Amino acid sequence: MSKIAIDFKTGLIKKQEQIFVGIDLGTTNSLISYFKDGLPVIIKDLNGNPLFVPSIIYIDEQNEIHVGKDAKKMLGSLPLSTIYSVKRLMGKSYQDLQDRKLFFGYSFDKENSENLIKIKINNRYYSPIELSSYILTYLKDEAEKSLGIKIENAVITVPAYFNDEQRQATRDAGKLAGLNVMRIVNEPTAASLAYGFGIDRKTTKNIAVYDLGGGTFDISILRIEDGIFDVLATRGDTYLGGDDFDNAIIQHWQSILDIHLEDDNIALNELRKIAEEAKISVSQSNNFKTTWRKHILQLSVLEFTTITHKLIERTIHSCQLALEDSQLDLAHIDEIILVGGSTRMPIVIKALEEFFKKKINNSLNPDEAVALGAALQADILAGNNKDFLLLDVNPLSLGIETLGGIMDVIIPRNSKIPTRQAREYTTSKDGQINLKISVYQGERDLVENNKFLAEFVLNKIPSMPAGIPKIQVSFNIDADGILKVNAKELRTNTEQEITIKSQFSLPPEEIAKMLIESVKFAKSDMEKKSLIDSINEANAIILATEKFIKDNSKFLTDDQNDKVLMVLNQLKKSVDSKIKEDIHSAMDSLNEYTTPLAHESMDRNIQKALRNQEIVANIQSELK
Repeated sequence: MSKIAIDFKTGLIKKQEQIFVGIDLGTTNSLISYFKDGLPVIIKDLNGNPLFVPSIIYIDEQNEIHVGKDAKKMLGSLPLSTIYSVKRLMGKSYQDLQDRKLFFGYSFDKENSENLIKIKINNRYYSPIELSSYILTYLKDEAEKSLGIKIENAVITVPAYFNDEQRQATRDAGKLAGLNVMRIVNEPTAASLAYGFGIDRKTTKNIAVYDLGGGTFDISILRIEDGIFDVLATRGDTYLGGDDFDNAIIQHWQSILDIHLEDDNIALNELRKIAEEAKISVSQSNNFKTTWRKHILQLSVLEFTTITHKLIERTIHSCQLALEDSQLDLAHIDEIILVGGSTRMPIVIKALEEFFKKKINNSLNPDEAVALGAALQADILAGNNKDFLLLDVNPLSLGIETLGGIMDVIIPRNSKIPTRQAREYTTSKDGQINLKISVYQGERDLVENNKFLAEFVLNKIPSMPAGIPKIQVSFNIDADGILKVNAKELRTNTEQEITIKSQFSLPPEEIAKMLIESVKFAKSDMEKKSLIDSINEANAIILATEKFIKDNSKFLTDDQNDKVLMVLNQLKKSVDSKIKEDIHSAMDSLNEYTTPLAHESMDRNIQKALRNQEIVANIQSELK
């Protein structure tokens, strides 16, 4: 029941205090926080315990929703009705999960595998957005009961590597929960705010925020100076977290015991719970041993270190790339901040200290840092705190496809957001009235190697010769990291705009692959791009030459006409051959022969213009 404040002098209900909350919507656990007495604090329940809510939803036979600890109790006995790690499903299709289906102990809609994923419970289908909204609603309701104040405004955090679709989904989940989502903030950036709160404004520091949660991983390099939190670079993996360490243990036991649990969801969930216990035990330097269904399950500290080595290495590789992107050396990093419960594992701390060559800063509670930072950002947006400014970045380059399948980057990776960038383009054919604009995300020179996001058509372009229309394509990324693309023909103000809503998420392994291949294939990509540029230039020269012949045929001798046609045909054949050297040679031959003819044509046009001016001048003189 909500508390109501009454002014006993007037008998009127007092205007309710408005609070602004920060929410860490986590893969494993979720928290809610707010500003109290000048400090960010985790909101407590009616029993005085922090609202540290397991991100688990159980839906019973009457379709009633249970969230948190009550839902977690049902994992072992009713796995088909108990949903965990829903954050990992945001912006995914069933097709995206083909090699990860065994991780989830519940059922999906398999018929619409190319559409956004749906989870089947009691013959009804739920989207990850709906399920996430239940967690947010529970947090909101419990906080309202505890504080006696209605909560409407919230900042919600997401992994830095969440793409546009996943950010939109998180915002929509907030709306379903009855929240005005003021801002979507990257988790490492929020954690850095929590770390920086109370630091002397004169202090300048470069910090690395290592965020390993239940299902996602991010590393961000930030510079804190004069109250400005400037994100220099970010890397990450939206499919790497504590759940994967549990899964590595399960696979290890399955391999040793030679057992297969593909169709036994109850057994799989039982093993998952035991695997989490084993992970905690070995993280406290205790070897683990238990009995499960007549099997002896064991795990030593050494075994755990061995089977999870590749997972740790993936995070360290991202740290190396983020450091390179930030253009800082290891010696320039002043602090390493840990975020996420999975950072409590000694193997993580050891690997980080070996890489960064310094001790870890343990001043923040890794479970609470993100939520506290979100409350700080909410307080800033509410206008109560003007001491801080956040400057975040977009994680991957954004651009459009241009002639020949080339990726023309409009907003480079690690650009500060919010931002707006624009470029001008034109048509490639005479009379072209429609222009298809295809938007891509990635680091390779050719769009075929990048991630397609969306496309739209700018139509009703006035019919003009090729190269005359001026089409401005603008990319606008807001503070939430959500992209809008606008195309406008500047001569006529014909305009079209789209908010990018990618149908599928960008798989983390694909992100990593993209970034690695952008370096690995840089030389071959450059060669391909160079060939395409040469072909485009040659085609433009062919069109211009054909137009020149048509306009100047009466001034050319038969020999000149034959010679121009001959070198023109040579250029066309070289384009068909797709050999760059031949194309350049043919272009040089054509230019060499036609340049004097072009000069003669220009002289004739100038003489004609002068004659016309002389005639006009004579007429004006006679009229006077």
